[in-house]
Amino acid sequence: MNVEEAYAEVERLTRERAKNFAFGIMVLPKPKRRAIAAIYAYARLTDDIADGDDPPPEKRRQLEELRTALHAPAPPDSAMWIALGDARARYTIPTDALAALCDGGLQDLEQQRYADIGELVGYCRKVAGAVGVACIPVYGADEPALAETLGIALQLINIMRDVAEDWSLGRVYLPQDELAAFGVSEDDLAAGRATPAFRALMAFQGERARAYLAEGLELLPHLDRRSRACVSTFAGLYEAVLERIEAADYDVFTTRPRVPTARKLRIVARGFVPL
Repeated sequence: MNVEEAYAEVERLTRERAKNFAFGIMVLPKPKRRAIAAIYAYARLTDDIADGDDPPPEKRRQLEELRTALHAPAPPDSAMWIALGDARARYTIPTDALAALCDGGLQDLEQQRYADIGELVGYCRKVAGAVGVACIPVYGADEPALAETLGIALQLINIMRDVAEDWSLGRVYLPQDELAAFGVSEDDLAAGRATPAFRALMAFQGERARAYLAEGLELLPHLDRRSRACVSTFAGLYEAVLERIEAADYDVFTTRPRVPTARKLRIVARGFVPL
């Protein structure tokens, strides 16, 4: 498989598995778009392994091999590795950020509950903040802290959206001390009960996600026009998901919040409006 074929495959994967992500990167120049798709393919693989059906020891082996391969002189011969290798040669993509994605997957094998927001944010740095840090050299800005903050914001919205799905995997990402403070039990989550207490807890989560989002969006003035449009699209699509959650009065159990295609296209267009 040559580099062109490898990039075509990771872009196909991005379109199939991450439609919101694909909306964002479509506005980038081809070299940047392909590099971001390669980073996504690596992140997707770590997530698929952690969430897959293999026994935990096998998942651990695969994730550790994936992390080790980042340092190998000749990585495996697959579309993802060929595309990522070319992207790493073109841009200074931090190896530590890619490795952190594996660490996040490994953490999912060991930890299914989070005592407080400090613990949760530490996890979000690995599974989402690291994506921002990996991508920022491709965008052409030296602002890893803001990119990490934006990634954390998007992950916090994911956590709100995926309460039921995460429960089915045995995971509760809503901080345990906040569940207790708002009077929400894990039985409520298991039964899919959007009680008044649950709605209040989720409103609190939403306020925090918006605060992280506002801070992360300080990245935009540091980006060129098309990279800014890409990142603005990511942020706008996730903000739209949050708005859908709010419009449903935080009942994330009954229906999964989705953003209509027409709204997505408006968000993409808005990304080109000068700051």
